[in-house]
Amino acid sequence: MNWCCLVLSVAQVTSAGAGTSKEFAETITKYGAVMIDNSSAFRMDDDVPLVVPECNAEDALNRPRGIIANPNCTTIMMVVVLQPLEKISHIKRIHVSSYQSASGAGAAAMAELQQQYKEMVEEGEVKTIKKFAHQLAYNVIPQIDVFQPNGYTKEEMKMYNETRKIMHTDAKCSAMCVRVSSLRSHSESVWIETEKPISVEEAQKAIAAAPGCQLKDDPTTLTYPMPLETAGKDDIYVGRVRKDLSDENGLTFWLSGDQIRKGAALNAVQIAEYLIKVGNVK
Repeated sequence: MNWCCLVLSVAQVTSAGAGTSKEFAETITKYGAVMIDNSSAFRMDDDVPLVVPECNAEDALNRPRGIIANPNCTTIMMVVVLQPLEKISHIKRIHVSSYQSASGAGAAAMAELQQQYKEMVEEGEVKTIKKFAHQLAYNVIPQIDVFQPNGYTKEEMKMYNETRKIMHTDAKCSAMCVRVSSLRSHSESVWIETEKPISVEEAQKAIAAAPGCQLKDDPTTLTYPMPLETAGKDDIYVGRVRKDLSDENGLTFWLSGDQIRKGAALNAVQIAEYLIKVGNVK
């Protein structure tokens, strides 16, 4: 059975896809175990909290079905950075473009990207295209997951819906999710509009002090986060913080982080650790 799980006390972290999670949820929770699920199965259910500990850890305490959902990786990475800015001034609008590595589609996708580069060098053309709709080597693909009736992909709609649920906000998030030809770590360009202006200095100070964030932002030395450097790290790294020239209440910034760690496994473990810390699991 392709079912990866980690048991911490009586909190069980599952990561095996939505179908498997739905099949085994009742069995896992029947005798009081807490199921922390990394699939998309329960994320938008009203009676299942969707938790990023840096943002809404307390939501994990109210779980009528004994299930806590782990959000989508791109959403997790973004809200960790948005939360300290929200504390300064309410965020009204979010625009984001994601640059998502091959590893977001699994180990086979990483192997396919490497194989494509090999074929280009040795044979002059790519012959292996299975995991993605198009060749990824020397390319970017402006589609992650399936298209919805409104023209957005399922991945993009996750960012819209999950951000609102996690942050308990009315902010609207318009996303463009793109697959790029890097192996590990996702990156995002983010534009926000706040109720009151936030200075660059205020934003940088808040991000630098926020849990789970690292500020790496010095244009004079060409210092900014990149996937090659953030792979294998727990925190989300932020740079290119600047005012949005098109909006007096706008800020824009760049972030990069390992979506397999904070974007998935680490976030789930942090939820379990929080429950243990507050004595909420027996």
